[in-house]
Amino acid sequence: MQNRNQSKLLWLCLLGLLLLTIGLTVYYFYDSAVTTIHVPLESGNVRVPSKRSFVWQNRSELTDTILNHWASQQLGDWQKNGKVGSPRALMARFILNRDLDAANAYLAKATPWGKVGSSWALHPEGDYDFTLAGLIPILFLFGDKPAVLYPDTRNHLLNVLLTLEGGDPKIFVPRTLGLVRDTENHLLMTEGSRYLKNRWLMLHGSTDTKHNNAVNGLETWILNMLEELRQAGLYEFNSIPYEGYSLTALLNLEAFGSEKVKRAARNLLDQLNWNYALGSLSFRRFPPFRRQYSHANDTSLNGDRHTPLIKLWISLLSGFTNNLSVRSGRHIALWACWSPYRLPDKTARWILEKPTNYFVKIGHGPASSPEIFSGGPGYLLSAGGVNRGKRSLVVARPITLILDDGATDLSELLHMAGPGKKIRKWNNTGVWKDFAVAAGPVSIPNNWIPDMTGKLWSVYHPGKDLCLAIHSRADLGIVFLSRSDNPQAVLTAVEEVNGDSEILKNSFQNPEGSRISYDSVAPHNKWVIRSIDEKPVNRRFDYWPRLEGDMINSQP
Repeated sequence: MQNRNQSKLLWLCLLGLLLLTIGLTVYYFYDSAVTTIHVPLESGNVRVPSKRSFVWQNRSELTDTILNHWASQQLGDWQKNGKVGSPRALMARFILNRDLDAANAYLAKATPWGKVGSSWALHPEGDYDFTLAGLIPILFLFGDKPAVLYPDTRNHLLNVLLTLEGGDPKIFVPRTLGLVRDTENHLLMTEGSRYLKNRWLMLHGSTDTKHNNAVNGLETWILNMLEELRQAGLYEFNSIPYEGYSLTALLNLEAFGSEKVKRAARNLLDQLNWNYALGSLSFRRFPPFRRQYSHANDTSLNGDRHTPLIKLWISLLSGFTNNLSVRSGRHIALWACWSPYRLPDKTARWILEKPTNYFVKIGHGPASSPEIFSGGPGYLLSAGGVNRGKRSLVVARPITLILDDGATDLSELLHMAGPGKKIRKWNNTGVWKDFAVAAGPVSIPNNWIPDMTGKLWSVYHPGKDLCLAIHSRADLGIVFLSRSDNPQAVLTAVEEVNGDSEILKNSFQNPEGSRISYDSVAPHNKWVIRSIDEKPVNRRFDYWPRLEGDMINSQP
């Protein structure tokens, strides 16, 4: 009887532990982007550039600045700094052949400080994959250079610090009972590092089948994941801060993978960098992003983790002489100091200067937010996106107009959002060609003064060949861009066909073209724009292609 009661108590304890684990998992990951769903999207009519003919340098003043920054950092306590700082400080020392005795001695004494996978309440020791992704380049760049990475240090790196090998990917967040798929950046860092350690060992004589990625299945798994991301786009799009770690993991694969993996990683990088080119102006951008809400109040136009890499690559373009600096994201920028990846020609050109007017829409799939850009020489209208509920983790932002005026913060931009100030109530997708509308007033930079003011409209002339007609009230903001140097003529033309405040609630007549109809308080699963010249548009952006729009010379 006593044994039966003890057995019953044991089963109850195990059941309680199971329920506790499930409860903690649901509680902890309720607001996390771990329910990743990659739904393949149509590619759209705008092709991703791939042609490469430009001449690139291996080093620049900016790469030297980044390398010297990291080589001068103290190595510190590995248990505390081993996630990000110490691997980068070591990498820079090895690249510059600096303090090699100390660097080797430090690395040879290090031991794994944690385990791979997302960290959470039942797995507080997670995130070691960040370290793996920082150590892999050291192995491949210097593993065959015993004068730099000493043989004993290399062996310690391989046998102790690079903890993963074989062909069994860790897809789920540890200790979640297989209920929660891990995030893109963790999967790319974890499995990319496992794959590359296998590859190193096989290339250096291992005949163990667990190191043969073609046999153990890992190469197929990696290729499938990369193709899934190419077809669907990143779930964690524009993510602050995780996008940078996904990019560095992809650069590892592009640099050191098999030819198939190199090509797949390069294709995905080309797509992400082309998106950046279309959604930025003079290395500044302010698009919506997924993860984290804690960054919702970031107002810097330089706050994303993609820009540091872009600046480093552009600095390597032969003949490029402009001074560039990287103040944040130097832990990501370091990868461009050694990576062989270079931008396609057209992507580099469009990053430096927009040669023509364009309008593009970037789809991100179900329960997400699109990116919408209308730009041209000297300007970029960027839609702020839409939140799709708390669990979507989409951070909607104001619609912004970025000009070639050196502005670096949202407060220096013309912007608008609405209704109200809570981002989860916004649908800021109201961008069309040279036009934007939102369910809230237009915020004007403090130093802007209207050149012309009428009954319903004000016109600003912020630069050559550009006038902005603005209508602003508590529940409605409208911005129209005209390629003109005559504010009076623009005001007259706009007010002549848009002089009724009631009609403006639902439509705007471009004095130079189409009538645009809209619903500024559209449901969060529909585009704010309703029709162009009474022809309905596809408002269901959950099913938009990856990249479509109107562009000139869109061939790669």
